[in-house]
Amino acid sequence: MPPEYYRQLEEIQANDFVLVDLNLYLDTHPNDLEAIQQFNNLSKETMQLKMDFEKKFGPLMHFGKSFSDYPWNWKDTPWPWQV
Repeated sequence: MPPEYYRQLEEIQANDFVLVDLNLYLDTHPNDLEAIQQFNNLSKETMQLKMDFEKKFGPLMHFGKSFSDYPWNWKDTPWPWQV
C-alpha cells in the first residue's frame, strides 16, 4: 500500500477515537453545547475523510455519521437497536 493509505487511515482512526470519547462525554454532559459542536464538526470532517479514502482505497466501516441536536439526543430512547 502507498504511504498515503496509512496516513489517511491513521487520521480517520484518530478522529474516530475522539468521536467515541466525545460521545461518552456527552452521554453524561448532554447540555455542553461546545462539545456537541465539536462532535458535529468532527463528524462532518470524518465523513469527508472516509469518503475520500473509500474513493481511493475501498470501503470502510465508520463511526460518527449521526449528528446531534441540542441538547445531546443520543441518550433518548428508543435506541436504533431497540426498534
